[in-house]
Amino acid sequence: LRHIHGQADLTLAPSTVTLRQLDAHGIPRLGLWRRGVDLERFNPVHRDENLRRELAPNGEILVGYVGRLSADKRPQLLGCLDDLPGVRLVVVGDGPAMSKVRKAAPNAHYLGFQTGPDLGRIVASLDTFVHTGADETFCQAVQEAMAAGVPVVAPASGGPVDLVEHGSTGFLYEPESPEELRGYVARLAAGPALRAQFGSRARFLVQNRTWPAVCGH
Repeated sequence: LRHIHGQADLTLAPSTVTLRQLDAHGIPRLGLWRRGVDLERFNPVHRDENLRRELAPNGEILVGYVGRLSADKRPQLLGCLDDLPGVRLVVVGDGPAMSKVRKAAPNAHYLGFQTGPDLGRIVASLDTFVHTGADETFCQAVQEAMAAGVPVVAPASGGPVDLVEHGSTGFLYEPESPEELRGYVARLAAGPALRAQFGSRARFLVQNRTWPAVCGH
């Protein structure tokens, strides 16, 4: 890797964590280039009350995960939320770990792989977004949830560290602590005003992160 990147004029990394990792491996001439987000597709206006009633007929708080279901994303951690009172878990995505996730969280709604306007509608209809992967170089799904005005609970490692303001747009939990993940989700589930405050702040923070804005720097 050092040989290949040593021949480049510039190596771009999507997060400060990745930047530090590359620097530690002796990769020269590094720059930071974060990813953009589609603020129209991921927008609070797409919140769908009919979908919410379908997924939570008893008025449960919708807590959702969006991403590939594979070992590196550690989606089995979602199991710690499966029996949380007043919460209905929504899992969007597919992958080789699906059977393990279903076993860990048998009460969740599984919506499969989604994209386009349907994905934007689902994300905007959530009350809280959770992510479980601890080794993300960026984590676009977190940024998309923020654009949709949804508070985020994510690991305090990798790309989410750059995206989530702990205690302001969501919470960052110790990656090896499902108890902490559950506790933060429970806190948001019990606080509609807190969710609204975090979601509004999250949307505000990504207003200048469209692809044209990111690519124009």
